Amino acid sequence: MQQDTPTRPTVEPARLEPPPQVAFGRPSLLRRAVWLCMPVTTFVVLLAAWAAFVKVFRVPAYVLPDPRDVLVRLVTDWRPILDNTQSTLVEILAGMAIAIVTAIPLGLVIALSATMRRTLYPLLVFIQLIPKIAVAPLFLVWFGFGMESKILLTALMSWFPILQASISGFQMLEVRWLYLTRSMGASGWQTFRYLRFPGALPVVFSGLKTASAFATTAAVVAEFLGSNRGLGYQLLYASGVLDTPLIFAVLVVLTVIGLLLNYLIEAIEYFATPWRRSS
Repeated sequence: MQQDTPTRPTVEPARLEPPPQVAFGRPSLLRRAVWLCMPVTTFVVLLAAWAAFVKVFRVPAYVLPDPRDVLVRLVTDWRPILDNTQSTLVEILAGMAIAIVTAIPLGLVIALSATMRRTLYPLLVFIQLIPKIAVAPLFLVWFGFGMESKILLTALMSWFPILQASISGFQMLEVRWLYLTRSMGASGWQTFRYLRFPGALPVVFSGLKTASAFATTAAVVAEFLGSNRGLGYQLLYASGVLDTPLIFAVLVVLTVIGLLLNYLIEAIEYFATPWRRSS
């Protein structure tokens, strides 16, 4: 007699719900305003904490001045500060220009040539290991106490970060992309123009931001060693007469110069790399 086999209950497959869709639109106007106000708010809070610390603990003005005294010096001494700022700014911009014009092409040559990478790059690394502050007096002996020695020292300080960033950026192109462009019949110039150079730009701009900080420091240090103008000279003068509010005023100006250089490089990077902009 044939027995009926028990039927297994059918189990319906689990339904996979689609993941929730997240809208990645442009930030709202209110959010942008908050993002812009956050750095300003942080700066105001730090100033308030600074003023409260000086007042509560009665710190002498020659040790740590009140922020209002620093603001007063910026207003009353704006003319000599502006004159010295112009000299220091010329040294920074000229040194950066020399470093950019020489370091980026050399970085490209070293990145593309194995012979140059084995012969020239170790020598450049050895030169970079020499302390630049120790070389600064030699620049004064060789080029005098004028602006030329300050510009060359600034270029030397900012040159190697740009060179390293250029070498790393131009070497980032993967071999499979080279094979692809060759199979499509692209020339060497077309590969460089449309693939290698755009791919290296973000790394090069990162090196430029680092070099801008080095350039500002180098210009001030060069003016420390021998100069009769510039923000470094004004710092030495203020420290000699224990004018601490003026020292802080000059430091504020140097900080503003560094921020403006960084924002300028970021603006150039924004327009030079449109494919990296967020939608």
